[in-house]
Amino acid sequence: MAQQIPNIATQHSLLPGKLAATLFRQARLVRLKPQQTLFTAGDPGDSCALVDEGLLKVHVISPSGGERILAILGPGALVGELAMIDGAPRSASVSALKETTLRVVSRAAFDRITKEHPEVYRHVTAVLTRRLREIDDALTAGSFLPLKGRTARALLSLADAFGKDVGDGRILIHQKVSQSDIAAMAGIARENVSRILQEWTRQGVLGRVSGYYCLEKRPAMERERDLAGKRDV
Repeated sequence: MAQQIPNIATQHSLLPGKLAATLFRQARLVRLKPQQTLFTAGDPGDSCALVDEGLLKVHVISPSGGERILAILGPGALVGELAMIDGAPRSASVSALKETTLRVVSRAAFDRITKEHPEVYRHVTAVLTRRLREIDDALTAGSFLPLKGRTARALLSLADAFGKDVGDGRILIHQKVSQSDIAAMAGIARENVSRILQEWTRQGVLGRVSGYYCLEKRPAMERERDLAGKRDV
C-alpha cells in the first residue's frame, strides 16, 4: 500500500538550550520502548515534551489504513507544542522508533512558566512555524516529485538532521531507520523504496555501515531530487 503526504521535521524543532532548561526544569521523566506510544491523535493536549535521547515519529493513519509519517524527532526536539498554543486535542500520534527518554511538562506548568518567561512562548511559536513550513514543503514534494525524487528527499532530510561526516564527502545517517519508515516519509510503497535503494547501492550512491544508511555520493542524490522536480515542472 502506498504511503502518502510525506514530511520530516527534525532538528528545526530545537529550542535554545537555556530556554529548554527553563521550561523543563521541573519536568517529569518518561521512558518509551520501541513502538510505544506517547500519545494518540484525539487525546487531550495537556502536555508537551522535550526529547533527551532516542527517536520519535509523529504520524497519522489515512482512511485507507496507510501510515503517514509527518515528522521524525530526535534529541533536543520539542513535541506536542501545538496543543500548548491552541488547547485542542492532539492532531497526530507520537510513538518511539527506538528507546526514547523525554522530559514532559504539563500544560499548567507551561502556562505558569511562560507567564514568568514570555520569551519561551515566542520561541515555541517559532518552532511551530518552522515545522509548518516543512510540512508545506513536503506536501509540495509529494504532489510533484516522482518516486526517486521523494526517496532522495527523505534520505537527504535524514542526513541533514542526523548526518555525520565520515570523510570523503560521505554522510552517515546516525539513526537506524527501516525501509518502511523511509517509505512513509517519501510517500510511496515500501517495495518501491526497496527497489530504489538497491539501485542506488549498485551505483555506489548509497551504502550501509553497521546497519546505518550512508550517503556515499550526496551530490548525486541531490541532483536526483532537484532534477526530478525540474522534470515535473
